[in-house]
Amino acid sequence: MSTFTFPSQQAGDFTITAISDGYLTASLDFLSNIDASDACRMQRDAGQKEPSAVHINCYVVRGAGRTILIDSGAGGIRQWGGRLSANLSLAGVEPSDIDTVLLTHAHPDHVGGLMDAMDAMDPSGQRVFPNAELVVHQREVAFWQDDGNLSRASDRARGNFVIARRVFDGYRDTLRTFDQEDVLPGIKAMPLPGHTDGHTGFLFESRERSVLVWGDVVHFPHIQIERPDVSIAFDQDPSRAATTRSRLLDMVSSEGLVIAGMHFGEPGFARIRRTGARYGLLYESEA
Repeated sequence: MSTFTFPSQQAGDFTITAISDGYLTASLDFLSNIDASDACRMQRDAGQKEPSAVHINCYVVRGAGRTILIDSGAGGIRQWGGRLSANLSLAGVEPSDIDTVLLTHAHPDHVGGLMDAMDAMDPSGQRVFPNAELVVHQREVAFWQDDGNLSRASDRARGNFVIARRVFDGYRDTLRTFDQEDVLPGIKAMPLPGHTDGHTGFLFESRERSVLVWGDVVHFPHIQIERPDVSIAFDQDPSRAATTRSRLLDMVSSEGLVIAGMHFGEPGFARIRRTGARYGLLYESEA
């Protein structure tokens, strides 16, 4: 049994554990509605030594007879992340233990760890989680499988289509799409559109305890929680993403909900504190 401790939260019967996949780098110039110099200052003020570094979290959920992985990190694609496999081992989780993979969405830094040899785009690569059902919103699958969307995509985004399609094809015999709220007992899907068409959060509710895994509502949390109007070039619909972010920040701060974000820091879990019209991020380790 591993003695290495990862950040965890309990939601009744569910134990939710943050597992780091490492980091990617994103230019602060990708942010809209803010000058890069102001964004850099906010990152420095928040204690971020590398202002352009974006942390990648995945989450393992144990409970109700299941071992669930939420997103798979980047898996080393574009030299992003790649630490998930080693950290799962440290957490005492083998790839064959995972029976369900829930996807918040299908960007490379969330699906890159699902197939072997993804960075080399080796078509002979195998599923990393051989026993897992892949569960994703039907709007997300429909978007990435649409040839019209592919034809309109930029050169950079076309690579994202190739990666998403390879994952869906690799898990085609266990792929399950949903469009309703209830995904699994005690787990509700929360549509969070804007970042992608089918971007989805997952709300765990059990015995009067709740945790929301909110995916990519923010990429630079210390900037975008204080400034919800700031979107990023990775958003398919930046205006809609900003609207979703503002709505969600109001909800989670009002309810005092514990949240988990794929681009939070390594503490993995936080609450949103509202003071007047301003929001602030408080990691659970700081509470």
